[in-house]
Amino acid sequence: MKLFKRSEETQHAAVLEELREKITNAQMPPHTKEIADKELEILSKISPATAEYTIGLTYVDYLVSLPWNKKTEDNLDLNRAEQVLNEDHYGLHKIKERVLEHLAVKKLRMNRRPRILVVDDEEVARKNLAHILAKEDYKVLTASNGAEALKKLESSEFDVVLTDLKMEKIDGMEILKRSKMRYPDTEIIMMTGYATIDTAVEAIKRGAFHYIAKPFKLDEVRTTVEQAIEKRSLRKETKGSILCFSGPPGTGKTSLGRSIARALGRKFARISLGGIKDEAEIRGHRRTYAGAMPGRIIEEIRRAESANPVIILDEVDKIGHDVKGDPASALLEVLDPEQNSNFIDHYLDVPFDLSSVMFIITANIADNIIDALRDRMEVIQFSGYTEEDKVNIASHFLIPRQIKGAGLSDYPPEFTEEAIYRIIQEYTHEAGIRNLEREIGSVCRKIAKDFVQHTEHAGTVVVAPEMIERLLGPRKYYFEVAEGRDRIGVTTGLVWTEVGGDIIFVEAAIMKGKQHLILTGSLGDVMRESAQAALSYIRSNSSAFGIPEDFFLNHDIHIHVPAGAIPKDGPSAGTTITLALISLLTGRPAKRDVAVTGELTLSGRILPVGGIKEKILAARRSMIKTVILPSRNKVETEDVPADIQKDLKILFADKIEDVVDLVLVK
Repeated sequence: MKLFKRSEETQHAAVLEELREKITNAQMPPHTKEIADKELEILSKISPATAEYTIGLTYVDYLVSLPWNKKTEDNLDLNRAEQVLNEDHYGLHKIKERVLEHLAVKKLRMNRRPRILVVDDEEVARKNLAHILAKEDYKVLTASNGAEALKKLESSEFDVVLTDLKMEKIDGMEILKRSKMRYPDTEIIMMTGYATIDTAVEAIKRGAFHYIAKPFKLDEVRTTVEQAIEKRSLRKETKGSILCFSGPPGTGKTSLGRSIARALGRKFARISLGGIKDEAEIRGHRRTYAGAMPGRIIEEIRRAESANPVIILDEVDKIGHDVKGDPASALLEVLDPEQNSNFIDHYLDVPFDLSSVMFIITANIADNIIDALRDRMEVIQFSGYTEEDKVNIASHFLIPRQIKGAGLSDYPPEFTEEAIYRIIQEYTHEAGIRNLEREIGSVCRKIAKDFVQHTEHAGTVVVAPEMIERLLGPRKYYFEVAEGRDRIGVTTGLVWTEVGGDIIFVEAAIMKGKQHLILTGSLGDVMRESAQAALSYIRSNSSAFGIPEDFFLNHDIHIHVPAGAIPKDGPSAGTTITLALISLLTGRPAKRDVAVTGELTLSGRILPVGGIKEKILAARRSMIKTVILPSRNKVETEDVPADIQKDLKILFADKIEDVVDLVLVK
C-alpha cells in the first residue's frame, strides 16, 4: 500500500515538474506567467483525486499551449500578393486593391527609420549625441531648449526623446509630462549631470524609460536607445485590420479571405457565426466546472499555433440572441482595435493580445449588423457577377475543378463559350456562381457516367449548346421581360435582396368597391406605406395626369407583387407602384423593357435608394433596355464598369412627372 502511495506521489510530482518546464518555455507575458505559477503552487498542495485538481491541471495546460509570442512573419511582397489573389479569383479589383494597400502601409511602417529627438541646452552634448545616433541609421532632430522641443513634439511624433533634466523655463520633467500626455507610446530617456536617487525615482514614476547620469558612456546611450526602440516597436506594430465583406452568396467572400491569408503567408481560421445565440461561444465559459471551455476566438488561435492569423467570422449578420446573451455585442471588444490588445476570455481570465490578428467579417447585408459593431469595421461591397464575368470564372476556375472532381482529368471535356452562356442564362438565376458550379458539375458527372458505360466511345467530348438540354433537362428560367409584352397596370421595378439585385413586376387593378386599397404579395410595412403614399400622390395630383378626381369613389384598388410566397420590403418600389397606378388609371400600357427604382415622396420627388450596382446587373441579366434611377444615385453608377452599361440606357430623374412619358406608351 505504501509503495502504491509513493508511486502515486512520484507520478504527481512528475506531472507538476513537466508543467513547470512548459510554463518556463511558453514565453508568456509576466502577469500570465505569475498566474500560471500560482495555479501550479495550488495544484501541488491538493490531492490529484479531487475535481479541482483536474480543472486546474487542464487550465494550466491550456495556458501553456497558447501561442503567446509565436507569430508568422508577413510576406510583404506586393507583386507576389497580387499574383496570388489573381490566381485564386477573377475580377474583384477594388477588394484586391484594398488588400495591397494594407500590405503597402505595413511595409512602409516596418521600414521606417526610427525618429529621435535630442533636447539639451549644451551645444557640444547635443551635437555629440546627434552624431552618434545618426551613425546608427536613426533620423535625429535636436532642440536647444524645452520650448523648442515642445514645438517639435506638437508638429510630429518621435519614437524616442533624450532630454536633459535641468534646463531654463521648461525642464526635462515638463517635457516628460507633456510628451506622455500627447504620445503615450513615445519612450523618454532622462539625462542629467545632477543625478540623485529622488529625481531618478520621480522620472521613472512619471513614465521615463531610463535615467542616464552625465558624463555618459557612448555604449550606454546606444544600448539604452536600442532597447527603447525595441520596446516601442513591439507596441506600435501595425494593428490588425477589420474588414467586412458584404454581398450576395456565392460571390467569393470566404474564399477571398483564404487567399489573403495565403498572400500574407499567415495561418488561416474560419468561424461560422450564423445562428449562434450563446455569448460563451465568443467569450468562453467561466472556469467553475469540469466542462468549461474557452471561446471560439481563442480556440482557433490555439489551433492555428500563431498569434497573428487571418480569422474569418462568417455570416455575422445572421447571429441570433436570447436569454444566453447577445453574441454580436460580445464581438465589440474582439473587433475594436483600441480594446482587443487586452481581450479577456472568461475561461483564460487573463488578457490575450488580438491586435495583430487580421479579422475578416462576411455578411450578405451589412445593414443587418448592429450599428455599434458595423462602426468598428470597414465595409467592402461585393457585387454580383456579369454574364461575361461568369463565363471567365467558369472557364478558368469552375470547369477545371469539376473535371478533376468527376475523375475526367484523362478525358477532359471541352465546354464551348456558347454552352456556358446557355447554362448561365437558362439554368441559373443568381448574383454569385454557386448554382453555376453545380450545373457544370452535373454535366461533368453525366459525361463521366457515359464514359464508364460506353468505354469504346472514350475520348474528348465537346459540350455544345444543343447538348445542354439533354444533359440538364428542360430550361429552368425564362426572360420574362424580353419575352413579355407591354400591359396596362403592370410595371417593371428593380429591387435589392440578400441574394443580389432582382426585377419585380407590380400589378394594379381597379374594381367596384368601398375605397379600399388592397395590398398582396407578402409585402412588408415599408412597402405597404410606399403603396399608400403612391395612391395619395395620384389622388392629390389627378388633374395633372388627366385622371378623373373621383376615380377612387365607389372603387377598390388592388396592388399585387407576384412571387407572393417571398417576403418583400423596402422603399425602392415606391416609384414603380406609382407608375403602375398611373398606367391603370390612364389606360396607357407600361413598357416592359423599362425598369424603375426609387423612393417616392407625397410631393412627387424621387429619393435615392441602395444597391444600385446590383440592380443594374439584375436589369442586364433580364434583358432590360432602359433603367431609370434617382438623380442622387448618379455618383454610384460611376463604379459600374463600362462593359455592363454598354447594352443599357441609364436615365436619371428627380420627379415622377419626368418619368411618366419614359415608362408609359403615349
